[in-house]
Amino acid sequence: MKVNYKILLAGSTLAIGVMALLAGSVQEREAERIALATSPIVPEAVQHKSEEWAKYYPRQYGSWKNTKESSQLTDMLKEKSQLPILWAGYGFAKDYNAPRGHYYALQDNVNTLRTGAPTDDKTGPMPTACWTCKSPDVPRIQERDGELEYFTGKWAKYGNEIVNSIGCANCHSNETGELTVRVPHLNRALVAAGLPSFEDSTHQEKRNLVCAQCHTEYYFKKTEWTDKEGKKKVAKVVTLPWHNGLTAEGAEKYYDDQGFTDWIHKISKTKMLKTQHPGYELFKTGIHGQKGVSCADCHMPYTQEGSVKYSDHQLQNPLNTMDRSCMPCHRESESKLKGIVLQKYKRKEQLHELAMDNLAKAHLETAKAMEMGATDEELASARADIRSGQWKWDYAVASHPAFFHAPEETLRLLAVANESAQQARLKLVTILAKHGLVNYAAPDFSNKKNSQALAGVPLEKLVAAKEKFKATLEKEWYKQAEANGNLNAEKSRKGLDEAETAYSK
Repeated sequence: MKVNYKILLAGSTLAIGVMALLAGSVQEREAERIALATSPIVPEAVQHKSEEWAKYYPRQYGSWKNTKESSQLTDMLKEKSQLPILWAGYGFAKDYNAPRGHYYALQDNVNTLRTGAPTDDKTGPMPTACWTCKSPDVPRIQERDGELEYFTGKWAKYGNEIVNSIGCANCHSNETGELTVRVPHLNRALVAAGLPSFEDSTHQEKRNLVCAQCHTEYYFKKTEWTDKEGKKKVAKVVTLPWHNGLTAEGAEKYYDDQGFTDWIHKISKTKMLKTQHPGYELFKTGIHGQKGVSCADCHMPYTQEGSVKYSDHQLQNPLNTMDRSCMPCHRESESKLKGIVLQKYKRKEQLHELAMDNLAKAHLETAKAMEMGATDEELASARADIRSGQWKWDYAVASHPAFFHAPEETLRLLAVANESAQQARLKLVTILAKHGLVNYAAPDFSNKKNSQALAGVPLEKLVAAKEKFKATLEKEWYKQAEANGNLNAEKSRKGLDEAETAYSK
């Protein structure tokens, strides 16, 4: 048998070439993997600017930038017309939109009517604490000025410094890239609750706790202190009410024991509590939280790009990424899982509407009773029911996805809230009758306009003042921030100057 050495040589050469290409590709991927596994140091002086992290973490930064896609603005006062009645006398009755992506978090805080229309760095109405969950500039300033100085003064005090929206430095160490928390209030709350500190928690729990920096219930605790010059000041410090555990009743007891009130209701004169967004607390009571699933598992699922696996920082609805968020654990079809989620939502909505209607009517009936001559002593029990019922209603819905995170607890809280509201209304029927009024029907609050009018919201005045602020002081803030090197407007504010507001529609 004759061997064709030319064909054999050609085949061998081709095989060697293919193997060399494969080896080169493997080496390139391995080099990329090693480079990604090596944590670069982001300079401390610029860590508050997320675009500085993009140089080392381009995929994570790129996916974070995609939070810009969550641009839809939903006016919740229009969607749920009971809300201005429930929050009469409080900022949320002026303006409340469903939260959007992290890209908009800071700008939405600036835009909302709740933060008012300051004219200089000393005017309000809100305290500096209202910036706390919106920017990586916050820990930078706390570390520079001291936590108590940061929490002292009005919101506009740091308007020209807090200019970068929620980003990398809120959750990651600039030296190692590892998860970290730089705001002291979280560890204080964990200690109060008898839980491990962030540093002593497991890595999986840290993937929850970096979210719990913000997605929790909190209030602004008045704290007296003395600065370096001996001047006495009062700080309003972000404080999580976890001293009696991470439950709605535990937080309510804490506030009652402290004699704390967020505001006096403008219609019913009830001493009210306002829930913020106890997403972490409610999540921990649900099946995913109890099974050890983390927030990041579903909202920041791992994605594969070539040989690189990284966490998706778009932070969106897991139903948009079910192949990565849900299907690694669940064996049902995507359509079946979506149907289950929709069922949970509809059940929550039914109790949600009932509770809001009864609470709103209780406020209005209390006002009528006062008009008829009822005393504070007569109304005390009904007001206590309103305060407690509205707290539980708010706790159940303020974190938004609680109907999915903890459906049983959400429905329980809404049921108890509705019962408290009805108990208040039964007492008010008796009081009204005692003062000569029977068959009283609360005025119509079926749309935002009527509801805000009943709540005494001077909308036109508020909007005019806000628009003046946006045309003047706000623009100065960003000019100063750019001049000081704290802001790269081209990279971090693109499209935000035109960010829509509900009142500009």
